[in-house]
This record gives sequence, C-alpha cells and structure tokens, in this order.
Amino acid sequence: SDNGAPFMANVYPFFSYVNNWKNIKLEYALFKSTSPVVDGNHSYANLFDAIVDTIISAMEDLGYPNVPLIVTESGWPSAGKINVATIQNAQTYNNNLIRHVLSNAGTPKRPGSIETYIFALFNEDKPNPDETKSHYGLFYPNKTPVYPVNFSP
Repeated sequence: SDNGAPFMANVYPFFSYVNNWKNIKLEYALFKSTSPVVDGNHSYANLFDAIVDTIISAMEDLGYPNVPLIVTESGWPSAGKINVATIQNAQTYNNNLIRHVLSNAGTPKRPGSIETYIFALFNEDKPNPDETKSHYGLFYPNKTPVYPVNFSP
C-alpha cells in the first residue's frame, strides 16, 4: 500500500465448488445462477465475485481497504478425473468470466473493472498425477483450440 502496488490473487471457483459441491450450485460457479446468494448487505450472482469480495474483505480487515486487486489466475479444467471438469463447463466458465470482466461491473463490494487473467493458454503436454491440472488451457499443445472462446463483451 505504501507504493500503490496491487495485491495479486488466484481465484478458482472450480476448487470451491469441488470441495463443497453439496452447498454450492454448479450454475453459481459457472456464472449461470438465476437466484443470487445474499451475504449481509451484498447479493452475489456468481461465486467468482463472492471469492473476490472475500479477499477484499480480508484486505479491509487488515487495514488495506484501498489496495487494488488483480486476479492473476482464474479458469476451469476441460478434462480430468473430476466429473465437472468438462469441455462444456470450461467453455461456459471462461466465456462467462470474460463477459463479466469486460462488463466492468466489478463486484458488490468493489464496482468497476477487475483486471483478470485466464489460466492457461495451453494444456500441459507432460503427465501430471493430478490429471485435472493439465487441462486448463484454451489450446491443446498442438495449437488447436480446446473450445471456442469469445473475447468480446
């Protein structure tokens, strides 16, 4: 905060959903919820905003309410051993994330733009014990798209 640098955080609704699927609806994690989740004075239409605002609340509690936040990684795997790691869910999540970020709506606690980066550009081509981690890319290692991505609002 002394030099105006942002705080950087990775935000993965996928992990929150997978670790608490009994209490979190998949539609909420994929930006497709039709009913908001109300938390105190704020109403959340998606899990991404709820996670970002949790980070912002922690920063406020620590005395840093004005430090900018950059989401350095967010994404959804398109394959793996977990049943919601599908091409359809990855495409839905990433396209809805892009639409949300480009809308400049921000979150209930912090309206406005949220600088956000998608993880990852390419799927990994090396074996990984956690197969899901290898499938976050928008492209296969041979440079063909895993699914269509819309980078316009």
